[in-house]
Amino acid sequence: MPTLVWDYLPEYHDEHDDILDAVETVFSSGRLVLGKSVSSFEAEFAGYHGVAHCVGVDNGTNAIRLALQAMGIGKGDEVITVANTAAPTVLAIDAVGATPVFVDVDPSTYLMNVEQVAAAITPRTRCLLPVHLYGQCVEMEPLRRLADKHDVLILEDCAQAHGARHHGSVAGSMGTAAAFSFYPTKVLGAYGDGGATITGDATIEANLRRHRYYGMEQRYYVVETPGHNCRLDEVQAEILRRKLRRLDQYVKGRQAVADRYAEALSDTDLVLPTTAEGNTHVYYVYVVRHPRRDAILEALKAHDIQLNISYPWPVHTMTGFAHLGYAEGSLPVTESVAKEIFSLPMYPSLPRETQDRVIEALRSVLSTI
Repeated sequence: MPTLVWDYLPEYHDEHDDILDAVETVFSSGRLVLGKSVSSFEAEFAGYHGVAHCVGVDNGTNAIRLALQAMGIGKGDEVITVANTAAPTVLAIDAVGATPVFVDVDPSTYLMNVEQVAAAITPRTRCLLPVHLYGQCVEMEPLRRLADKHDVLILEDCAQAHGARHHGSVAGSMGTAAAFSFYPTKVLGAYGDGGATITGDATIEANLRRHRYYGMEQRYYVVETPGHNCRLDEVQAEILRRKLRRLDQYVKGRQAVADRYAEALSDTDLVLPTTAEGNTHVYYVYVVRHPRRDAILEALKAHDIQLNISYPWPVHTMTGFAHLGYAEGSLPVTESVAKEIFSLPMYPSLPRETQDRVIEALRSVLSTI
């Protein structure tokens, strides 16, 4: 049987009774849409991050899109972000009519190179969108200084950084607002799609609630402003409530898997993950790097191991974003990284024997390639 990069079944087996109880709680409540489970999860998730407000939505892409709309960002505005990210980060910017502006990434962490942001700011810049990628945070203090200086907003993309910390501050608590995905593979994952936006700004929160519910304020059928149907599902919210209590436990499990990889592979020529100063890494994925990446992945297939790449195609090179006008070579570090990185299996319940199998196969391939 092939080695899986991610498998929810061990977790489901361990948490079976609680997950099914969550479903029963919702089904027997008499309220299946925007009920107690959603409102309770919103309060608890906001509390975990030490912010005032959370609005649950249907997926992480809409968490970003609605956050941008709620902050008043749209046509004619520019949003500075990175191309080494999942496409939904940029699709959400495009969806509100704003223009994504890319800066390169740091060659050791693969996170936004904050030293390039100042030069990218123009009179049209309205938002900085740092992506807390792979499980650790972008350096936020210089971004906050730039945001204050130029009177722009900060939207944190935390889809891969649930529970991560930066100099003690939890990811999502350091900007104007923050967007999360609860796709099943995430550090805090639902059993289907889900997302949320958190903020300390009451006006942004009110805008978010209107935008996720057709643009309606109080009365059904009365549209205050054009909106959407982007509600977080009650069942997913109740499951997330239960899992939120175990989030720190999930993080410790991922860190233990990462420590074992680091110990077993430190004497190879793989470039292992680097944790930036002041960061607590939660290892959404365990990304390694090698100049002969493609040959390694091909050789691993003989061991019945197929590994993922996050991400093989930088967003600015995709045909769907050709209109942005970024030529090949415009983001040299991002483009170089994309040719060399790949991810090892990573989830808290990853069996030790599976990890051993991956390590042994990888060491074997590296010794002969």
